[in-house]
Amino acid sequence: MKLNRRNSKIKGKRVHGFLKRMKTKAGRAVLKSRRGKGRKRLTVV
Repeated sequence: MKLNRRNSKIKGKRVHGFLKRMKTKAGRAVLKSRRGKGRKRLTVV
């Protein structure tokens, strides 16, 4: 049986990447809260 999900870095970055987060006000809020929490990584690799 085949797995239905395959990880694709490029697709992940397009949806959840840093630049995508910076584009919207809500995205910037996400980064701000993650910085405040002290996350080592703000977005996916």
